Amino acid sequence: MTVTPASIKARLAQMELPDGGDLISRDLVRALTVEGDHVRFVIEAPSPDIARQMEPLRAAAERAVMELDGVARATAVLTAHGPAPKTPPAPAAQGGQPPSLKIGGHPKPTEGSLKPASVKTIIAVGSGKGGVGKSTVSSNLAVALARAGKRVGLLDADIYGPSQPRMMGVSKRPASPDGKIIEPLHAHGVTMMSIGLMLDPAKAVIWRGPMLMGALQQMISQVNWGTLDVLIVDLPPGTGDVQLTLCQKAEPTGAIIVSTPQDVALLDARKAMDMFDTLKTPILGMIENMSTYVCPECGHEAQIFGHGGVEAEAKKLGVPFLGALPIDLETRLAGDDGTPIAAGDGPMAGVYAALAERLIKGGVV
Repeated sequence: MTVTPASIKARLAQMELPDGGDLISRDLVRALTVEGDHVRFVIEAPSPDIARQMEPLRAAAERAVMELDGVARATAVLTAHGPAPKTPPAPAAQGGQPPSLKIGGHPKPTEGSLKPASVKTIIAVGSGKGGVGKSTVSSNLAVALARAGKRVGLLDADIYGPSQPRMMGVSKRPASPDGKIIEPLHAHGVTMMSIGLMLDPAKAVIWRGPMLMGALQQMISQVNWGTLDVLIVDLPPGTGDVQLTLCQKAEPTGAIIVSTPQDVALLDARKAMDMFDTLKTPILGMIENMSTYVCPECGHEAQIFGHGGVEAEAKKLGVPFLGALPIDLETRLAGDDGTPIAAGDGPMAGVYAALAERLIKGGVV
């Protein structure tokens, strides 16, 4: 018997919460997927404190789904919607407001790696050139990996042009109760942080290199990332200070290069790959974005930026070709609306799910 999402939701609707309602009526179930006889889903609690109390319910939900005909394996991941409340500072230090956190400034001298011990894998997503869709790929890949049951973080390292707050649909300023540690935000099963959440979105960031490096250092080592299987880092264009700091100080597992097929974009992609090679960061693969366009009215297919250039380049350089992504209106609209296309169930969600599965099966994540 083939299990369906509807039958799983019906079973989860029987899982009652102590304060009333159930997992379905309270809208706590996210990223429900059925792959053959394997069921995955995320239970998103209102806060980390409540999440800690819900661990028995998570385990019970897994067991309940396992009892359904056609289910051989069930994986439930417990996450939290927002940061946990912290104990207020002592009266002598209060002054009516929690301490503020200064973002930017020169990096602090460090011994060893910036990579948090609780983060298993760091994957950098770079392009060499702006406007090729690396931020779209980063957000959708992060969501697809989370839907596959992985604990995922997303760091928007594009200091001058942060776009992940818009793409992930978050705008709340992260808390820093002690003025040192930043509590990240959570969306679509992903833990995320961006400089765009800490600064006025209407103001330009006018910083020299040392302040960029200081900000990146803070967002890696001073954020309470928790335990992550993978941290996706959305890099800015080019081969500058942010890339150097990440590769030299944070020990990324590898990099994914995003490029359009046109020659001008590939010129910059080659430079980015040379930079990663120089910094001893492995190239995990290349993605061809904006590979083709299919007219929704007549079905005519056009290669606006050319086609196959990235695949040919990957073959020439001996690196994996991870796939081609079309120019897709729904993907753009989903990003603008703050719900990545990978969070849904359409064809493009399937493309990103396949990309995530390839990274998982390859042992990268």
